[in-house]
Amino acid sequence: MPPPHVGVGLKPQHYVQALETISASTPFLAGRPQWFEVHPQNYFGAGGPPHRWLSAFAAKVPLSFHSVGLSLGSADGVNLEELEHLAALCDRYAPALVSDHLSWSGSASNRYPDLLPVPYTQAALDHFAAQVVRVQDRLGRMILIENPSRYLAFADDEMSEAAFLHALCASAGCGLLLDLNNIEVSATNLGLDADAMVDAINPVLVGEVHLAGHSREDHAHGALLIDDHGSAVSDETWRLFERFVQRAGPRPVLIEWDSDVPAFDVLLTEAAVAGAIMGRTAHQDQALSQGPHALA
Repeated sequence: MPPPHVGVGLKPQHYVQALETISASTPFLAGRPQWFEVHPQNYFGAGGPPHRWLSAFAAKVPLSFHSVGLSLGSADGVNLEELEHLAALCDRYAPALVSDHLSWSGSASNRYPDLLPVPYTQAALDHFAAQVVRVQDRLGRMILIENPSRYLAFADDEMSEAAFLHALCASAGCGLLLDLNNIEVSATNLGLDADAMVDAINPVLVGEVHLAGHSREDHAHGALLIDDHGSAVSDETWRLFERFVQRAGPRPVLIEWDSDVPAFDVLLTEAAVAGAIMGRTAHQDQALSQGPHALA
């Protein structure tokens, strides 16, 4: 598992500066990433420059593979071609973490460039858990499943999102990737309580946290948040992150920025904020354990 510090998503336009940053002699450069996350689908080719770069990073810091293509919720099951490619890449790089999404993105005849939601029913839970077990058996490791960003809720849902996720972990033996931007997006779009959604998650199950930005559309019926990973982390997501780590303690946390990708220094600034929140929370916990006068 990556250390309970801050990582960033690794993008080709940042390869040079990112490698220089983690190779610097100063070990605790402000905001310096302690690990990197990649979408493994970008490295399914056999060789070439992408693998030369990824090998260079893997030699210095832990990697996390955040898959976007297994389509675990599809009616016909996990995409086996994707799974074989992922297994080969895991054998090659031995990533610290592997994750995918509580979603589906394909049917018997079509693939969709999106992460589509699953209903929170027992039937969907049983099917999804079976696919996660299939993936974990093939990879020989536990994986993490990310909570979705939602725009609509199914009318026939039988349980809450947290209850579904907890039952999935219990049934499949997987862990959770807690995306707090997705919590803000879903809570706003569906009229839910974001604090209650965060508090309902058992932190013992959370192996990684994602922080990202979203876009906003204002309509007559209210705001619509779109999970596009194309902007800075919002104030609300930062607040939810602090709320979570106050209860859970430090976790590997990722600054995720996938569209309109900015300069690498912008990601470092975001990473420094996340690190400061975890450091401040840890200091407060230590002070409280030492008695009421330690906070003075």
